Amino acid sequence: MNSIFKVFFYLLLFLIVGIFFGYMTFKILSFSRTVEVPNLYGKSLVESNKILSDRGLYLKIEGEDFSSTIPPGNIIKQDIPPGEKIKEKRSIKVIISKGPKIRAVPLLLNETIYNADSILLQKGLKIGRVIMVHSDSVEKDKVIAQKPGPNEQIEDQITLIVSLGPYDREYICPDFKGMSIEQAEEILKRLNIKYIKKGTTGFVQLQSPPPGSLIKKGDIISLEVY
Repeated sequence: MNSIFKVFFYLLLFLIVGIFFGYMTFKILSFSRTVEVPNLYGKSLVESNKILSDRGLYLKIEGEDFSSTIPPGNIIKQDIPPGEKIKEKRSIKVIISKGPKIRAVPLLLNETIYNADSILLQKGLKIGRVIMVHSDSVEKDKVIAQKPGPNEQIEDQITLIVSLGPYDREYICPDFKGMSIEQAEEILKRLNIKYIKKGTTGFVQLQSPPPGSLIKKGDIISLEVY
């Protein structure tokens, strides 16, 4: 009987002690100081650790990620937003910067702007700016120059100089009136000017546009031959 009583007594005592310590733990936690979470974005680990320590909080590094704006080793993310109220003794989990993602620039010279854009996308890059200029040596819509150059390091954007093709050459329209159609055709071929004619043989009597007008490649001259 005494042994049963002792077992019951010790169980009751253990239960009372457990309840007491549980209550005390709850009271201690309940009376923990509430602090405001600081903004750690862009700050170094040393500075962030001191800021958190002064508020009774801890710093925990969760990982790294690329950032084009935050220097390597500084904080780019935190799990609890700035300004939120939390109990002290908690940890703030952060992600630190690995710096920008640097890539090598591919060779784009003489590529069309459309091919260049596709090549850059495959490399995780993109065209930041396009400068269009006339060129007598590079075909229209092809890349004349690039910045940065091939194999140089870049973060994500590239500038291209792209050809508009040669300037249109302008000529003063000759006076074909009175010329034989053969003479007129020879001049037009040398100027690379297209023409249409009414009549087959004889001399030019009428023309459009009139003599002295400005004409260029692609224009069409009409000749009437009698």
